[in-house]
Amino acid sequence: MRVRTAALLIGIGGALLLSACGVDTAVSTAAGGASEVQQAKEAKATEERVKRQLDEAAHAAAEQRSAAESSAQ
Repeated sequence: MRVRTAALLIGIGGALLLSACGVDTAVSTAAGGASEVQQAKEAKATEERVKRQLDEAAHAAAEQRSAAESSAQ
């Protein structure tokens, strides 16, 4: 009886250890996915900021050309 109980406890302990590894892997995968989502959001924000800066620079350059043409006449 004691041998069966010991074997059963060892089997349950091993199963718990293996399942804990699976949970750890799932948590790591979820954290990695969340990190990728955050990186994608940051990349989108950076892209929008750069587009806005380019638009502002183009607008400023157009105003400078217009002012230069007005003063040349």
